[in-house]
Amino acid sequence: MTMTIDDIRTEIEQLSERRTGLWRRLAEGHDSDIARELKALDAELARLYDAQRATRAQLRFGDRAEIVSRARMEERLERAA
Repeated sequence: MTMTIDDIRTEIEQLSERRTGLWRRLAEGHDSDIARELKALDAELARLYDAQRATRAQLRFGDRAEIVSRARMEERLERAA
């Protein structure tokens, strides 16, 4: 299932709020479970930001496979000329 920009943004906001709360709890004293959860949240947020960038690029420029296909075709035409 492909997520929309709004879905991705909503999930990023929710995870960011969760991460803020965990950082506050971690500031009160070290807890390895919280540290582990923060690391997992950071990885998930990185994945979501990547998905957001890819979705925006696709909306702006079109499907990546089509772009690559057109570029290869243009390259073949240039070599043939």
